[in-house]
Amino acid sequence: MTDDQHEPPDPADQAEQAELTAKAEQRAEPKAEQAAEPKAASAHPDAPTPMPKPKKTPNLAWRRLKAGFKPSRGQAIVAVVLALVACMAVVQVRVNRADDGYQNARREDLIAILDGLNQNNRRLESEITELEDRKNTLSSSADKAQTAREQAEQQVRTLGILAGTLPAQGPGVRITLNDPDGKMQAGNLLDAIEELRDAGAEAIQINGTVRVVASTDFVDDSPGVRIDGERVASPYVIEAIGESHNLAEAANFPGGLVSEVTGPQIGGTAEVTELPQVQISALHAPEEHRYARPAPSPTK
Repeated sequence: MTDDQHEPPDPADQAEQAELTAKAEQRAEPKAEQAAEPKAASAHPDAPTPMPKPKKTPNLAWRRLKAGFKPSRGQAIVAVVLALVACMAVVQVRVNRADDGYQNARREDLIAILDGLNQNNRRLESEITELEDRKNTLSSSADKAQTAREQAEQQVRTLGILAGTLPAQGPGVRITLNDPDGKMQAGNLLDAIEELRDAGAEAIQINGTVRVVASTDFVDDSPGVRIDGERVASPYVIEAIGESHNLAEAANFPGGLVSEVTGPQIGGTAEVTELPQVQISALHAPEEHRYARPAPSPTK
């Protein structure tokens, strides 16, 4: 036997070996406990089974999720503002792209586009001018037609008054002639009518029933006078429309109507009254002409 075989162990090696042994025991203890638990459970079959712990319901999380889907008024306003900003951004991007398209276009393309715009502009100006000319023509035609219509209506009124087919009113005179002895003749009334016409009378009626016109005829029918086939007698009331002072002066002129009626030949009375308004309502029934027909207007 050698000295190496009988050498005593080193104390340091013994301490290290003891530490390793302790760590191994510590690792083996949990495994032993885990293995002992099933045994204990199997050893006591009547022992109560432990109840599982209740799971927490996600009510609070669900409520928070639902609340998140109900935006407030402020959140809605913010969302609308953001949407508008997004739309504006999209429009701006499109405009910028269009501008970029013109910026990147060649000079020849830009010249062609400009020529096309100029041609469209000239075409539109031509259409505007044509429409304005047409408007002026229509307006002028309408004005001419309106003027012609008004002139025709005025002429119809004037001719109606002269022809005695329309009533008339205006300033004038009323002359009342009394013939107590029945000496008034058709010639005396015709002279009175001629004097009033010379003074500017435009419409005349006698006794409110006979309208005096250019074709009116006077015939003696003693005692009285027959005018256009209608017999009238004293007092003779002559109403005439015109300048009242001139008509009154014509009737009162020396040697005129009043002098003739009040003279010794007739021996009657005459009264002349100037009136601001005279109403002539008697109408003349025109007869159809047998021979005369309208002729075309002479050309200048």
